[in-house]
Amino acid sequence: PPPPGPAEAPAAPAEGLKTTIDADGTYTIGTDIAPGVYQSAGPVEGGACYWKRTAGDQLVDNRLTKKPSFVQIMPTDTSFTTSDCQAWQLTNAPMPPEPGPGSLLGDLTQAIGSGMFSGGPPP
Repeated sequence: PPPPGPAEAPAAPAEGLKTTIDADGTYTIGTDIAPGVYQSAGPVEGGACYWKRTAGDQLVDNRLTKKPSFVQIMPTDTSFTTSDCQAWQLTNAPMPPEPGPGSLLGDLTQAIGSGMFSGGPPP
């Protein structure tokens, strides 16, 4: 029998997948764009940046923002839609943590003083 050959190499990433999304539209994951973490500097001047991820006919996540934005597009997503956003660039950076309600309450407490939340008079 012939000597055992090397194990099959993993498939290379598909050719032609974009890692920069520079126009409004809907992009198919694995056909048009690669999955991964993308970053945008935010909306085009004077607007609000909107994006959404879908898996089949299910909305996975979406956002409307006037700030710089990150999105993690998963291999299980089927499409990514973007509107009025500056270019999205695939990055190796991890997703930044999203502020939770606790951090919002902390910011609010610092802004108006903790006395309001403890039932005491404001400082």
